[in-house]
Amino acid sequence: MSIFIIGELGINHNGELDIAKKLIKVAKESGCDAVKFQKRTVESVYSKEQLDAPLESPWGNTRRDQKMGLEFGQKEYEEIDKYCREIGIEWFASAWDIESLEFIGQFNLKYNKIASAMIVDTDLLEKVAAEKKHTFISTGMSTYQDIDKAVDIFRQNKCPFELMHCVSTYPMNDTDANLNCIPQLRERYNCDVGYSGHEVGLAISYAAAALGITSLERHITLNRSMYGSDQSASVEPNGLRTLIGAVRKIEKAMGDGVKRFNKNEIPIAKKLRSHLKWEASE
Repeated sequence: MSIFIIGELGINHNGELDIAKKLIKVAKESGCDAVKFQKRTVESVYSKEQLDAPLESPWGNTRRDQKMGLEFGQKEYEEIDKYCREIGIEWFASAWDIESLEFIGQFNLKYNKIASAMIVDTDLLEKVAAEKKHTFISTGMSTYQDIDKAVDIFRQNKCPFELMHCVSTYPMNDTDANLNCIPQLRERYNCDVGYSGHEVGLAISYAAAALGITSLERHITLNRSMYGSDQSASVEPNGLRTLIGAVRKIEKAMGDGVKRFNKNEIPIAKKLRSHLKWEASE
């Protein structure tokens, strides 16, 4: 099974539909299988105190101005849905609250995503699992106890899912990657495991691909110097093309793990062993 590669737009579109479309096109042309957004009902996810806090941004002087400026609404998502269908790429979103989940539900998408921050929201997990769509569950900022509860909810609801190993720092230090969690999660929960990365660069994602992940998610951006907290942990267009090309090569290179005498080695063996009493055998 090929690794399912997700271009995470998140809020890197900075509230501009034109930027979102450019990123979707980059993802499609680079070989991503899907793009993902984040959807929040701002007043539900953040407290009044948080929203009233001063914050200088392109949209105003409070955190409310910033959060509202970054959110797409009905018109934008209708255009996103139309554009993705036109160019032939799947899209979905991580809903941070039940109202946002219901909003996204109108588009009849194939996938759901549980953001690391929301893995402890059992009410939201129940609602997502009840939809019975294949769900990617990020495990950043969580313990085995948190993951146990989430997995139980999805299994009780008979909802297909896979976990995604994740470290929720932006950007993540290479030494914090702890990629050996990938086989550990796979063994503990007997399920597919992907990787959602927030590192700078591509090497760690290559290593994750070699560990047998079933999905790979990376934030993407037009330019890492753009405004936004996720930009520095994102991959630019050239990097995305390089990443996907290498991951597809790694998939082919992993093979089936059975040691055998490769037929392409036979002429080399005959040459290098010509001084020996040796014949090629099946």
